[in-house]
Amino acid sequence: MAARKQMTSGMTDATEQPGFERNGDTLALRGELTTARVGPLWNPMVKAGQGAGVVDLSAVTALDTTGAALVLDAAGEARLEGASDSVTAVLKRAQDALAAPRPARPGKGLPFVAAIGAGAIGKLKAARAGASFMGEAVVLSLAVLLHPRRLRFADVLRHLDEAGLRAFPLTVLLGTLIGVILAFQSSIPMRQFGAEIFVPALVGVSTVRELGPLIAAIILSGRTGSAYAAELGTMTVNEEVDALRIMGVDPVTMLVLPRLLAAMLVMPVLALVMNLSALVGMGIVMGSLGFPGALVINQLQQWLTLGSLAGGLGKAAIFGLVIAGIGCRAGLSAGRGPRAVGDAATSAVVGGIVATVLLDGLFAVLFFRLGW
Repeated sequence: MAARKQMTSGMTDATEQPGFERNGDTLALRGELTTARVGPLWNPMVKAGQGAGVVDLSAVTALDTTGAALVLDAAGEARLEGASDSVTAVLKRAQDALAAPRPARPGKGLPFVAAIGAGAIGKLKAARAGASFMGEAVVLSLAVLLHPRRLRFADVLRHLDEAGLRAFPLTVLLGTLIGVILAFQSSIPMRQFGAEIFVPALVGVSTVRELGPLIAAIILSGRTGSAYAAELGTMTVNEEVDALRIMGVDPVTMLVLPRLLAAMLVMPVLALVMNLSALVGMGIVMGSLGFPGALVINQLQQWLTLGSLAGGLGKAAIFGLVIAGIGCRAGLSAGRGPRAVGDAATSAVVGGIVATVLLDGLFAVLFFRLGW
């Protein structure tokens, strides 16, 4: 009894073992033609099937996609016979897949000069889209002035909290460090000329007029501009913006204007906090160098003017408006792929910082011409 079981098991293994045999015009296949078994048989079976007129599949016990590809490759123009229903179904799916049109090959890239032209045209289209977005925002802002109920003031307060109050600790930290660094670094060369007394004036003027608004704008771009782009980009990817348009709600009025107003209002405050923190850091350094606080305050009163402070805060408001606009534009123009939100956030941060530096350069030229 045990011997019969052992013999039966051996017959089963021999039946499942894949193989082939060529008898005249017929190529007989047998066993399990599966991915794990047919690798060593591929080339010999294809060679044995050359010129065959019939491929007998009656002894094939199992077939998967790889085995079907091998059978069709070995059969060529030969006729398939004796296949079971399951084997026939797999062969039919494989034949349909092979008969389907192949995907087109990617075309060659543009020549060098044409690629430069295509890139320039793409940049011009992006600039036109940005200009149209700014124009739409301006028109809707004027419409909101006539109809204030259209503006969601609850959203404005929420964005003021996110962009302003939550950024105060970082702003105070960076402002203090900037004041300390500027005071130490400027005191070294000023000491050679006995002019350390003018360090408060140097740090105060440079911070109030330039560094305060500029660093506050970088903070806003890194925190808030990227957050605007990521939030609106997620809504765009999830088709929530399209749903608002279908319901007749303008996304710019509902989503963009509260963010623009909040950023424009919060940026002068951040710049002012940055200025005060830098002056405090500078005062700590001057005290450590032996200068009394009254002298430091006297220097600041002598060199800092209300015009310098107003110019810096005015620049900050413009910076905030531009950064928020770039972030919202990047979010609303996000694509549909899995990388769309990350690309939108990156574009918002880079665009916000570059636009801030360019605007700061324009303001520097303007203030110089005006004699401020």
